[in-house]
Amino acid sequence: MPSHFRRSVPAGRRSVVAMQLVLFAVVVTLVTVFILTAVGRIADYANRYDDSRSMQTTEGALQTFRTQLQATLNDYSAWDDAAQFVYAPDGQDWVVSNYGDMTSNSGLFDIAIVMDTERNVLMSYQEGRPAEWNPREYFDTSLWTLFDRVLSTGRDGLPEATGFVQTRDGVAAVGVALVREKSGALDKPLSERRFLVFARQLDEKKVAELARTYVVEGLRFIDKTDQTSNSVELRNLHGKLLVKLSWQPRRPGDLGFSQVQPLVYGALAMVGLFFLLLVVSGSITLNQLKRDEADARRLAMCDRLSGLLNRSGFFTALDALVLESRAQGAHVLLLYLDLDGFKEVNDAYGHGTGDKLIRGVAAGLKTLVGSEAILARVGGDEFAIALPVMGASPVAPVLCDRILGFFGEPFVIGERVAVIGTSIGVAISPRGNVPGEELVRRADMAMYRAKETGRGRYENYRPEMDAEREERNRLEVDLRIAIERREINIVYQPVVDATNWRLIGVEALARWTRKGYGPVPPDVFIPIAESSGLIDQLGLFVMHRACERIADWPGIKLAVNISPGQFRDPEFSQHVASMFRKTGTDPSRITLEMTEGYFIQNPDRARAAIARLKKLGVEIALDDFGAGFSSVGYLRQFGFDRMKIDRSLVHAMSEGDHAVQTLQATVALARSLGMPVTAEGVESEDQALKLRMTGCDELQGYFFGRPMEAHEIDVIYRTDRGRDGKRIA
Repeated sequence: MPSHFRRSVPAGRRSVVAMQLVLFAVVVTLVTVFILTAVGRIADYANRYDDSRSMQTTEGALQTFRTQLQATLNDYSAWDDAAQFVYAPDGQDWVVSNYGDMTSNSGLFDIAIVMDTERNVLMSYQEGRPAEWNPREYFDTSLWTLFDRVLSTGRDGLPEATGFVQTRDGVAAVGVALVREKSGALDKPLSERRFLVFARQLDEKKVAELARTYVVEGLRFIDKTDQTSNSVELRNLHGKLLVKLSWQPRRPGDLGFSQVQPLVYGALAMVGLFFLLLVVSGSITLNQLKRDEADARRLAMCDRLSGLLNRSGFFTALDALVLESRAQGAHVLLLYLDLDGFKEVNDAYGHGTGDKLIRGVAAGLKTLVGSEAILARVGGDEFAIALPVMGASPVAPVLCDRILGFFGEPFVIGERVAVIGTSIGVAISPRGNVPGEELVRRADMAMYRAKETGRGRYENYRPEMDAEREERNRLEVDLRIAIERREINIVYQPVVDATNWRLIGVEALARWTRKGYGPVPPDVFIPIAESSGLIDQLGLFVMHRACERIADWPGIKLAVNISPGQFRDPEFSQHVASMFRKTGTDPSRITLEMTEGYFIQNPDRARAAIARLKKLGVEIALDDFGAGFSSVGYLRQFGFDRMKIDRSLVHAMSEGDHAVQTLQATVALARSLGMPVTAEGVESEDQALKLRMTGCDELQGYFFGRPMEAHEIDVIYRTDRGRDGKRIA
């Protein structure tokens, strides 16, 4: 202290000043310690937070690695074609082509094995070549635990199991699944079932790919005995430690502390500046952590295939939009899209083409809706669009028309051309008063209504849809019970010879009287059976009962309607053959009637299905000709045995000569192709006579008899056998 200061300041004052200086120094020291301690804690928290994030990311990456294998396994095991060829005696080439060969240079699985219930290996491939090892020697015992889980899965359980397994080459994600149809059905006893095993090796190359994908620096295998804290253990189903993965800690906190520390020491003489710099530095560090966390959340909410928001991200964004619209008095418009025909493209061209198609759809929708809208891929082939709208602006119909127009053009994918459509459900949250989850439910309901009423269109949500959906669900439950209890009644409508009106055949039709409600029209319960998957049971039940019945009517033919749902079943012809054997039915007496819809959508599969049915000896009739878009090319291509003219052409005869000439041309077309013709919907004698004159072979309609019980057909049959040229009453 300078001498003049000591002289000018009394001793007491000097001691006070000294004490103040000491106190100031102590305060500065304590503040410095507190600040350094606080910064150190921030750095430690940042380090621990980053380590925790890296651990969670690594665990999530391993889970995704296993989940991807599980998803791939489900695609290849729950597959209608697999359910056909894996169980077929001559299906080995298909199995090798679709399972074994796919292990070559595949990013989805390296090993494919097909086994029977006794664990006998029917096919075993590794990296595109037949495996030279036995699974019992190559995998540890947890493989058989997975196998036993699938083998013991209950009727309602999912017959799949996955986990990590020790292999002779290291560690692999392994999955076991029952080979079955896409619907989950499998008409095989336990002893004849086949199981598919996929394995995906977790080697250093794949670990490096995980590190790049999930941004985990230095991710690598380490020794099992290494006790480092920044590691993740991988265990099998029995709890055995298989391997450890560790990463290079980034320690962002230490980096931040090293940047702040010189500023702290340099600011000891300027406490104010010191605190200011400390706050600034701390804010920078915290903001960086927030940005990192926001980036991680953004990645978690993004669909990797399409680049759009995923389902989780969409719901988060939608809830925020609803809250914002509620505050601003705006409406929220939601469009829910489901692609029509996407599954057929996937099945025909493979998942790779399907993925490219999804990316093309995402890019097109992104261009159509603009940057203000929320666009997400919420399912395999489902998309959602949400945007705010003001007042009564006609945004919804305009946007829907633009989207439908976009799907009206074919998609060119390499050298392939894919034609798909979309069904759109529209719902609105007025002033944000409808929560996001409820808004999605309404749009989803409207979308399904659009699919049910023709596809390739949009439908607005209406409150009455809730009651209709509830009633439809109750109808589905009651219909399922009625089928199981065999409460479906079979009626028969006469088919007569056009020349003499004698009974020559009957068409079997299903009728259902719902307990407590009364009769349910077929045009109500048949679509429900179609959409719920009950049509297979219902159709075969009707055919079985009808075949049993026609044994009492020698010389009478039986016509049975076949739905597209039955026709898509690759084992349908086998079910029909089995039913013929059980009932002792002559297949030549049976005509299977089907409409054109499935033929136009899937001509190759339809042609193969018709060929299988014709081998049984049945006739195939094209039903409702004249009500759709069937061309001469389709008639020749599929080789139908009979044409049934739709009732609309019959009723149109009353409109004048032009309609009659159209009918005559239709019959002449069928004749030129060697196809006999049945006219349905005949309601008057005048119509019957005109149809006879046009050349129709068989007639059917209320004029000759409504659908009736079997005992009524018995009476007509016995009477008709003893009369000639009499009209059926």
